[in-house]
Amino acid sequence: MKILTLSLLSLAALAVNPSQARDASFVSAEQTRALQILPAPPTANSELGRSELAELHRLEASRTPEQSQRAMADDKEETIFLFRKEMGPQFTAPLLPLTAAFSARVRNDEGVNTTPGKEGFARVRPYNQDPTLHPICVTKTKNDSYPSGHTTSGYLLALALIDMVPEKRDAILARADDYANNRMVCGVHYPSDLQASRLLAYSIFSVMASNPQYRKEMAAARTELRQALGLQLSSN
Repeated sequence: MKILTLSLLSLAALAVNPSQARDASFVSAEQTRALQILPAPPTANSELGRSELAELHRLEASRTPEQSQRAMADDKEETIFLFRKEMGPQFTAPLLPLTAAFSARVRNDEGVNTTPGKEGFARVRPYNQDPTLHPICVTKTKNDSYPSGHTTSGYLLALALIDMVPEKRDAILARADDYANNRMVCGVHYPSDLQASRLLAYSIFSVMASNPQYRKEMAAARTELRQALGLQLSSN
């Protein structure tokens, strides 16, 4: 177990730094082919494109300080510990090193698999398309709105977490939906960006879940996590 822990932690250090690691942990871009499976996003001048911008303006006009605060907090959080409220106070990286390392490996595959779509579709970010929007989260000049990396990560991590704690499936998925919606509250993604991201996340996970190395690392993290949460170890 000690050797596995050290191995996972060293891999996690690479997985959280995109400039140093873009090799797949479990699922390669060739296995999901995002550019081939995702529908093209709406064009800016299409009826749907205009309605998506209108929706972002509506959200901007109605967002409360509390909603803004939560959205900005989620903008900075891209680890499995975004589900800490659903999991409880024991759900922290220092207490769960195997879980933290495993989840970093899972999250690495978001970047691997979203990049072809981001680069291929090159969708202009909503605030760059419409300068009258006022985003409250980190902005970019790069045209890479579709699909959303945050949203893909959120759903991918949710599905991995459900593998470990299936008892909390509904709460985990509800949080993943909220995390995704906060990208629109931020004003940095269109609704169709989120829809594509959810589709891609499920596609990635369908391949990931059958990978023997994923199953091995997930099992070790699951044991650690379920022990910390006081749950029976036999649940699948």
